[in-house]
Amino acid sequence: MKLLKLVPDDTNFDFVRLRSWAFGLTLILSVLAIGVTFAKGLNFGVDFEGGLMIEERFASPPDLDKLRSVVDAQGLGEASLQQFGDPRTLTIRLPVQEGADEGATNAAVKKVEVAIAEAFPGATFSRYSTISGKVSGELIRNGILAVVLSILGIGLFAIVRFEWQFGVSTIAAIIHDLLMTLGFFALTQFEFDLNIVAAVLTIVGYSINDKIVIDDRIRENMRRYRKMDMREIVNLSVNETLPRTVMTSVTILLALGALLFLGGHVLRGFTAAMILGIVVGTYSSIYVSSSLLITLGLRSDPNIERAPRGGGIDNAERIAPREPRAE
Repeated sequence: MKLLKLVPDDTNFDFVRLRSWAFGLTLILSVLAIGVTFAKGLNFGVDFEGGLMIEERFASPPDLDKLRSVVDAQGLGEASLQQFGDPRTLTIRLPVQEGADEGATNAAVKKVEVAIAEAFPGATFSRYSTISGKVSGELIRNGILAVVLSILGIGLFAIVRFEWQFGVSTIAAIIHDLLMTLGFFALTQFEFDLNIVAAVLTIVGYSINDKIVIDDRIRENMRRYRKMDMREIVNLSVNETLPRTVMTSVTILLALGALLFLGGHVLRGFTAAMILGIVVGTYSSIYVSSSLLITLGLRSDPNIERAPRGGGIDNAERIAPREPRAE
């Protein structure tokens, strides 16, 4: 039986040739992501913002002004409305009900539910969640701490496992992936909650897995082809791992695609973050992390004269590992 191969084993793409364009695109996208995040902000969920969130589904897209006046009339504080998935599903956020126990919260939810059902026939209550302001602040700190520590730990591992250039390039690529994710959520205004933090950490894990595989192959080829130019070593290593990278990414995207369309709107933000992370992580592994090693001055053997730079792998001189000198 013939095995399925999305990418041939003998590819010879000159990825390094496009590294200047890739670095420019990466810089532009990173700046835009930071700008959008600061300009629009993240749509923090109740996990991070605190308060009471009620989800309602309507028979037809409701009049937002009328809905806001109905909710505000209940005396529970100023309401914030947002579409959730489609125009007929909305989330209603209310301020933290100070001193409210579970019974009082249930009463407030019931009060809003009844008022909306009377004003909008056919509206159905989906769910609600509540969290205090103190707990939400702790969740924000813990979420940021988890992401920062994971990035530092990954960079330290790459430095110890390989060389410092690998650690710097890996951290730079992962930061790029995180900025793209934040920019995406700021632009789309998907709800940013603990599920998204879990997605971000999963993206970091996937990205480092892909990058370590390529870095390990680069390190292996640096020992095998001691006189090969570093540009050619990077090209060779990325081409050798390309079938594995593409196959892994495609299979994960197929699973996430099914989850996106069949998993319901509750998982939509998580799945969207994962899909974006897979695409961006694959791009950064090939064009950011690997090519950045050249910019950082990594050499296979600085004590050996460099081979002339060529346009592709076939132009490079492939030298077998040196035999140990006889005593």
